[in-house]
Amino acid sequence: MRLVERRIGLLFAAFFLCFAVILARALWLQGVRGGALASEATSQQTELVTVPGLRGRVLDRRGQELAVSEDAASVYATPYQVKDPERTASRLASVLDFSRDELLKGLTANSGFSYLAHKVDVPAAEKIKQMKLAGIGTLPDSRRTYPQGDLAAQVLGAVGTDNQGLSGLEAGQQSVLGGSDGQERIVKDALGEPIRLDTVTAASDGHDIKTTIDAAIQAKTEQIIASVGQQYAAKGATAIVMDPRSSQILAMANWPGVDLNNLGSASSSDLQNQATGFTYEPGSTFKAFTVAGALEDHVVTPDTIFHLDPTIHVADRTIEDAEPRGPVDLSVAQILAQSSNVGAITIGLKLGATKFSRWVSRFGFGRPTGIQFPAEERGIVPSYADYSGSSIGNLPIGQGLSVTPIQMMAAYAAIANGGILRRPQLLEQVDGQPVTEPAGHRVIKSGVAAEIRQMLEGVLAPGGTASEVSVPGYTLAGKTGTAQVAENGGYSETKFVASFMGFAPAANPRLLVAVIVDEPQGGNYYGGSVAAPAFGQIASFALPYLGIAPN
Repeated sequence: MRLVERRIGLLFAAFFLCFAVILARALWLQGVRGGALASEATSQQTELVTVPGLRGRVLDRRGQELAVSEDAASVYATPYQVKDPERTASRLASVLDFSRDELLKGLTANSGFSYLAHKVDVPAAEKIKQMKLAGIGTLPDSRRTYPQGDLAAQVLGAVGTDNQGLSGLEAGQQSVLGGSDGQERIVKDALGEPIRLDTVTAASDGHDIKTTIDAAIQAKTEQIIASVGQQYAAKGATAIVMDPRSSQILAMANWPGVDLNNLGSASSSDLQNQATGFTYEPGSTFKAFTVAGALEDHVVTPDTIFHLDPTIHVADRTIEDAEPRGPVDLSVAQILAQSSNVGAITIGLKLGATKFSRWVSRFGFGRPTGIQFPAEERGIVPSYADYSGSSIGNLPIGQGLSVTPIQMMAAYAAIANGGILRRPQLLEQVDGQPVTEPAGHRVIKSGVAAEIRQMLEGVLAPGGTASEVSVPGYTLAGKTGTAQVAENGGYSETKFVASFMGFAPAANPRLLVAVIVDEPQGGNYYGGSVAAPAFGQIASFALPYLGIAPN
């Protein structure tokens, strides 16, 4: 009997000891480790994720969609739940645009949550759901798509994986286009399986913007400028098409283009909108402003005759015309039509450095135009105080200062529309509301503007520097430019910028076009033969397309 009692006592003591150990452990876990363990449990059972709002659309002037956002998904992993990482990576790689090795890194990450892919289209996300892979799930996302392909890519700009605009209008209009992100909480069971999705903060969508771009003119302009860039193996090229009456931009094309769906290999220069970001010495296209200032200040008339020697000396510089010639007598109109360097400098000297500097500023050079586009360059224009003895020999022919294509468009629009300098307009509506543009201000009299337009007709007439360019039924006007590239304190003998500024119909312009080709190769680098024909091709399409009647 005593033996039985002893065994019962020992068994009771063993149970008591076990109970004491369990009680101590419970007290330790509850009292000492309770807070930390509760936090770990919560982190394993809940996950906060961002739900992006859809970005607003970017439309052309006719309402065609240029950029839109659509529903997509982000694919994520809960690494500790993935049973066979290698097999899972292989199956996901068959659907996602990622390699097996890239996915394997996310599947074996030392964390409770790991994103595997963003911006996955809905059909692909559905395939992944149907696979029912352990530890793999999807979350709502959105992605930017481009119904017109790569049209106006640098103008539209890029969007990052966080749905923030990185460049172009996407960045400049981020406050309008960008939606407001929301948050959702994923609640999981003890096995880590999602059992509930709670909305913490609701997402909201962005607003639309309507541009002044015309998709048809944009597409044709891009096609033409790409052909020029490829033909001359240029470093880059840009073209702008504008209605000079309103300063609305109808097209803004860049070459080379960029694929906004594949930004991995794109550099910042690839994304640059050359129309607003490329600075260059304008060369002879600037002569129109030299003549405009001289006409407005009554220094010359279109018929004023100058005797021009083959060269002209200004301070330490000797300048000659592009083509060798003997002494000639040319009118101001002939000087502009034939793009005489000696003649333009002679007019600049007669105008005087002080007045010339004032006219450069009045036409808007040296400061941004204010177009609704981010990071617009301002060019480089020396102030009158910084003029050297040879400045008045350089500047009247477009050397010694740099401009942007959009500055040249704004200034030429003032000549085309009767003398009013306006801010170029790229946005027509924001969130359904019309964009009100400043009225602009007069820089030259309408009569002076008409005289310059008439003189610029001579550039495309027999004997002019772009005489081979024509559009049947329309009288054209414009100016060629061939500028040496400034480098190492001087000018390159092999690098040039070829350009052309043109409008039509000449007497009452409704179309203004700029074509700038950076460093054309192959020995042909003149604005009249490289850039001017592109103007003719753009005008041949745009004039009838816009319903502009022949003369």
